[in-house]
Amino acid sequence: MGLRDDLERFREVGEQRREDLADFIQYGDLGRSKPGEINIPVKIISLPEFEYDQRDQGGVGQGDGGTPDVGQPVGQPQPQPGDDGDGDEPGEEGGEHDYYEMDPEEFAAELDEELGLDLDPKGKKVIEEKEGPFTDMTRTGPDSTLDFERMFKEGLKRKLAMDFDEDFLRELCKVEGIEPREVFEWARGENLPVSMAWIEEAYADIPEAERGTWASIEAVEENVERESVQQKIRREGIKHVPFRREDERYRYPEIIEEKEKNVVVVNIRDVSGSMREKKRELVERTFTPLDWYLQGKYDNAEFVYIAHDADAWEVERDEFFGIRSGGGTKISSAYELAAELLEEYPWSDWNRYVFAAGDSENSSNDTEERVVPMMEEIPANLHAYVETQPSGNAINATHAEELERHFGTDADDVAVAYVNDKEDVTDAIYEILSTESDADE
Repeated sequence: MGLRDDLERFREVGEQRREDLADFIQYGDLGRSKPGEINIPVKIISLPEFEYDQRDQGGVGQGDGGTPDVGQPVGQPQPQPGDDGDGDEPGEEGGEHDYYEMDPEEFAAELDEELGLDLDPKGKKVIEEKEGPFTDMTRTGPDSTLDFERMFKEGLKRKLAMDFDEDFLRELCKVEGIEPREVFEWARGENLPVSMAWIEEAYADIPEAERGTWASIEAVEENVERESVQQKIRREGIKHVPFRREDERYRYPEIIEEKEKNVVVVNIRDVSGSMREKKRELVERTFTPLDWYLQGKYDNAEFVYIAHDADAWEVERDEFFGIRSGGGTKISSAYELAAELLEEYPWSDWNRYVFAAGDSENSSNDTEERVVPMMEEIPANLHAYVETQPSGNAINATHAEELERHFGTDADDVAVAYVNDKEDVTDAIYEILSTESDADE
């Protein structure tokens, strides 16, 4: 194994040492990542390398002047540059890290695997119609699309159904005293597809000398071997297949609609005075991976950020998680603004997700009278509310409970999740992303 193999092995080990995705979401520094580039810490390991001694020590066995003779003491070790004699205590400094760059598509795939998710985004907006495989059939079309194989099979089935052992019927016509009608009746009883006209013609062609060759039909059956159509085809081959116009079918391509998977994600956050730092952090740890995940799942992802206290206003992502207001709380104001902003993203063309988060404190009756009706009126793949209460529920923190009471816990387009500490974040993400159904498609 050479040095190059060693380096490659060490790099592989380094990738394996990157943080577990769930640990990163719960405890990692999410702020080092960008919307299209997730940076996950990797514990650095030293790669093997050659190093030259920069000191002028001469060659092997060559000492400088003043080198002690054999048996003389060499003195005390001399301080080295940067060695102040104190040394660092074990564990005083954190390990050095590099970062593994992961795009949203890879992040979504790994989160699917880690949490057992199976979200299959649907395209809505038709961007192209193209011809697919020639799977459909019509009775007319250009000759180049004629399905000859199907036509041949239909003709062959007809031949098998219509053919019969002509020689055997001619022998029946030689029975003493038999009439064409009797031969025809016998053939009908045997389900032979022969016409009365054919029998009459065959009967007329029998020479007089051969009439009366057989005493009865039974005698013919006992002495003349009948040949099946399959045996006849194997012996003679197929000289003619009876095609009919009705057998003709022409292939034409299935028209496939190429749909772009567009999504708009509305993130709503309570920024009122009760939303202190720890609550804000829990919202960020929940919403940020959701944004990355959906960005990785869809072809085109747009994000809208709404902050609210008693009023609501649109903000940029950079300020969304840091805002804090001293006002009260009226959650319906955020949904009113969301409904207005979503007019730019028609439900017929866009998948929609509306995610809201706060500590469940809301103005009196606002949840029941305003928020719930608006959630029902705003079409979306999924509405979700994330409650953050690190110190336990406050007496008036009832918004999440009211949503659960109204929509139930089995709704396929409304999810309610509770995040009281960092350990709850991945469970909340799973609860939200596993709720969506295909009912809207």
